[in-house]
Amino acid sequence: SPMISLKFSPVVSRPPQFRALRGLVAVLLVALVSACAPAPSRPVLAADEGTQQACEALLAAQPDWGFRGRVALSQGSNGGNAGIRWRQHGGDFDIELSAPITAQSWRLASRSGQVSLEGLEGGKREGTDAEALLLEATGWRIPVASMSAWARGARAPQSAAELSVDAQARPALLQQQGWTIEYRAWFEGAPPLPQKVFARKGEASVRLVVDAWEG
Repeated sequence: SPMISLKFSPVVSRPPQFRALRGLVAVLLVALVSACAPAPSRPVLAADEGTQQACEALLAAQPDWGFRGRVALSQGSNGGNAGIRWRQHGGDFDIELSAPITAQSWRLASRSGQVSLEGLEGGKREGTDAEALLLEATGWRIPVASMSAWARGARAPQSAAELSVDAQARPALLQQQGWTIEYRAWFEGAPPLPQKVFARKGEASVRLVVDAWEG
């Protein structure tokens, strides 16, 4: 299905800095992937734990990866879209987001346990915990570590999850940490990698379309 182009709704009662932070939140949430479309009509099957573990082991053996793509988010009456470039190097990441309409850009990066957030009014923010830094800067709790797993079709570690698969034993529906993630299309490969990932939690819905994976 085509990407939905959304504009951020102005909040006249809030100061410009708050509106900028809400725009950042909308784009950063997209890095996690959520859905506003109906559930897929294709049948889903109970996951085979051995097959999924083998796939996740292959992914874990490839700690350096990245992708380019597009994201769209709606949350209540607010929404937006952006380009995304995600690069992961083991536990470190570099996430760049750019809004096509406003030309705003943001960057969230982690290096050896140090996290930085750029693109906000007021200058660069730094800390040691990405989730805590985003919470302080935007008021939102965003599970960055889980995003990196979900985007590749894996379950986040050390957290209960329910998983259903399609006829090719690829993840179709994942429920974890209060999010429902749907995998709508895949790139062929060993292991296969998602092309369209939609997820939702409450009023938040995010759509991710990957244009290309980078090894």
